Formats: sequence, structure tokens, C-alpha cells
Amino acid sequence: MGSPSVKRMLMANHGVKEPCFGVKIGDMKKIQKRIKKDYELALALYDTGNYDAMYFAGLIADDIQMTKKDLRRWASNAYGGALCGATVAWVTAGSNHGWEMALEWIDSPKERVVACGWATLISLVAVKPDDELDVTELKRLLQRVQKTIHDSPDTVRYQMNGFVIAVGSFVKPLSELALTIGEKIGPVTADLGNNDCRVPFAPDYIRKVKDRGTIGKKRKSAKC
Repeated sequence: MGSPSVKRMLMANHGVKEPCFGVKIGDMKKIQKRIKKDYELALALYDTGNYDAMYFAGLIADDIQMTKKDLRRWASNAYGGALCGATVAWVTAGSNHGWEMALEWIDSPKERVVACGWATLISLVAVKPDDELDVTELKRLLQRVQKTIHDSPDTVRYQMNGFVIAVGSFVKPLSELALTIGEKIGPVTADLGNNDCRVPFAPDYIRKVKDRGTIGKKRKSAKC
């Protein structure tokens, strides 16, 4: 199912490296429907180091079975593309260790692991009911972002900005605070490679959600 054009795009514009087949996500989802969940297969696929296999592993992973050791290995090996912001974050948020892993990772000395941590927090606030979230800790994390975002590496800065948007959009008690902090942070820039990815201005994004009347509306799953 590999596509040379998709492979070229991933490798040239999204930091993906060999081995990679360039399989379209839509084609992966056809296989996902047949397999549904398979913990052992997901682990084996991720450990191949093949980008397509690693991404697909996240789609079929049985999140609840994932151990801390599994998640740490996945975060450590998430090198580019959508592995940090999607694959690892989605699976970790669906596991029993999401909050703990996210807080551990955002203090890591490794940029990609830190990005995994903030991306996991984004997924968590998007799916967890507000009464299952530590609102006090989320306030502290918003303040941390305000203080450190502009001095953080590009991939981390992108995820931090996404965290402000996610809290403002999905956590109703903190929506106004996230909006205020987004204004104080101001526009955020990040070099995300030779692609069309842009860093949205958090306050504008949150206001759009507010105008739709969907502040606090959760997603059924972090995976999409």
C-alpha cells in the first residue's frame, strides 16, 4: 500500500526517515477495522522502527494494556512525523498512566519526549470529564507555559500552544483563564519543517469554539 509520493512528502516535509513505505492513513484505517485492537502486535510493529508500522501501532494498540515501560519506550523512540503529537499521545491518554506519564515527560531533557508529554496533556483534557481532571494542576501548567513557551524548542512550543488551546476549548472552568494567558503569550512561531503546518493564535481559536457554543464538549476518543 506504500505510495512513493506520500513517502517523499513525509520524508521531505515532516522529519520522517527510513524505513518508511508512505502508506496513506485512510488505507491504514481499512486494516484497523479488521484488526481492531491487538496489544502484542502493536508493540511488535512499533519496535520495527518503520514509520508506517509505528503509526499503525498506535491505531490498533490496546491502550489499557499498555504499561509504563511500554509507554516510556514508545516516547523515547518517537522521532518525528505524527509519532509525538498523535501516536504516543493518543495511546498514553487512553492508558491508565496518562497523567503520570505526561507530567514525567514534560520534565525530560529530551525535546521529543517533552513534546510527547504536552501532546498527551492535550489528549487528556480533550477526553476526560472535568471532574476527573486536576484543575489546580492545569492552572499551574498554564502558568508554566506562559513563562517558558517562547524559550522552548520548536516542537515543544507547538505542543504548549496546543495545550493552551485545548484547555481553553475543553475545560470549561479554565476557558477564560486559558484565553487570558493566550493573550499574554501573544503570537507563537515555530519551525515545523517544510510543510503547511502553522501555529494557530490560541485566543482566536478558543473564541471560535466559544462562538460555536462548544466550550467544554469532550471528544469520545483521543484517536482520530
